[in-house]
Amino acid sequence: MKAATVSVIGRPSAGKSTLVNTITGMKVSITSSTPQTTRNKIRGIYTDSRGQLIFTDTPGFHLSDKEINRRMQDVTISSLKDSDIILYMLDGKRKPGKEEETIASLVLKAEVPVVAVLNKADILTEKEKEEGMSFLSATFPSSPVLLASGKNDEGVDEILIELFRIAPEGELLYDESTYTDQDLEFRISEIIREKTIANLSDEMPHVIFVEIEDMEYSEEEKHVWIRASINTERDGQKGIIVGKGGENIKRIRKESFKEIRRIFPGSSLTLDLRVKSQPGWRKNGKTLDRIFSD
Repeated sequence: MKAATVSVIGRPSAGKSTLVNTITGMKVSITSSTPQTTRNKIRGIYTDSRGQLIFTDTPGFHLSDKEINRRMQDVTISSLKDSDIILYMLDGKRKPGKEEETIASLVLKAEVPVVAVLNKADILTEKEKEEGMSFLSATFPSSPVLLASGKNDEGVDEILIELFRIAPEGELLYDESTYTDQDLEFRISEIIREKTIANLSDEMPHVIFVEIEDMEYSEEEKHVWIRASINTERDGQKGIIVGKGGENIKRIRKESFKEIRRIFPGSSLTLDLRVKSQPGWRKNGKTLDRIFSD
């Protein structure tokens, strides 16, 4: 029996969250075409007859001096120290540059076994495949280098084979049916944040965060009541989230409601969504402490 913790690292939009969701077969981490939507360490758990792999989907590593970006960098770096294996993902549609070299340097310094993956194989040209595989082979000469598409579930079995081959022997850390160890409130807030991002312009996702302000469950009535706030930086941005005649917030609530219901089978649900502004929250240490608490 094998058991290992696996940190998934790469640049923003390399497809880390999509791959983790594909491997676990469940929605663990939110996905979006907008870079850097993953902010925290998101754990997904995969178990089969070979053993168990606990994946940590890390925020996309982006070089920036902004406080929120430094927090995300810290999340990524800390996860490397706690891992048995690092799954390094390269977006084959983007040429490696300074950011990629910085990430590779961090991975090498961690002195942890690496499995390197060139992702998005389904949309790469032959030249992009050749260049990407060459970069990975040169950067990690002693590591397996694989080609995959997390979105299309191509090459994923090969990734699992390599991870289990490298993984140390050990007992299962979680029950076989567990696919994530995320806190319930965090899972709900991430669902709401994903649906909000999907209904906003490209710039807005980075100025919002979601908080669960209250959650109650009646065992007798089999009813869940949730009050959550979508927080943005300026009062003027609240109108964008709400939309004309409230059309955006209604759509966000409807899409969130549908997915949250799956967490509480057999129970009815009341979801109260509010939009608030918290000026300068991305520079506020206390607010960031709450968002990045693990």
